[in-house]
Amino acid sequence: MIVLAIDTAGTGCYAALYDSLEDTVLGSAGADIGRGHAERLMEFVDAALDAADMVLQQVDRIAVTIGPGSFTGIRVGVAAARGLSLALGVPAVGVSSLAALAADRKAGLPLLVAMDAKRDEVYWQSFAADGAAISPPAIATLAEARDIAAGHDGMIAGSAAVLLREGALQEGDGASIATVARLGALLEPQDHLPKPLYLRGPDAKPQAGFAIRRA
Repeated sequence: MIVLAIDTAGTGCYAALYDSLEDTVLGSAGADIGRGHAERLMEFVDAALDAADMVLQQVDRIAVTIGPGSFTGIRVGVAAARGLSLALGVPAVGVSSLAALAADRKAGLPLLVAMDAKRDEVYWQSFAADGAAISPPAIATLAEARDIAAGHDGMIAGSAAVLLREGALQEGDGASIATVARLGALLEPQDHLPKPLYLRGPDAKPQAGFAIRRA
């Protein structure tokens, strides 16, 4: 199976072609661009296809990171994955950023993935030594997350690790696009539809008293 993997959930914008039968990344492209995912994503998809010497019609599945992460970046990636899925007539799956980060670490120990959500909050999820999730993705206050970390007997990974455990190394939240592709090849499409994993509500809220009456 040929998987087109897309990751726009963070500051990076990446795409890769992956052959699941050979467990090989055939071509990849992308960069840590900060902003402008909508403008650059298809450029990187085309570059990954060129690197793999393939065309879109050879893709059997789309895999896309669904967050948690950048609100806008997630929307861009999920919209692109859905559009390509519809146009090509192939399934698309959503890959959790937390699960991808856990799989990238290959800890072999119980693992707490903790991403700095800013505003003194943390996105987190716990995984067993074999990589299986043992809690759902969640958001917690920094104080709550420190209590969770204090009771965790294992490794902590992610950008919030330094906030939760003394002596932890500073690290980012980006998983490799190869890991996103590998996870995407294993997921059942009917159980992992590509929809944003928003653990925090949107900042923009409608203003009360300013609704326009419909005719």
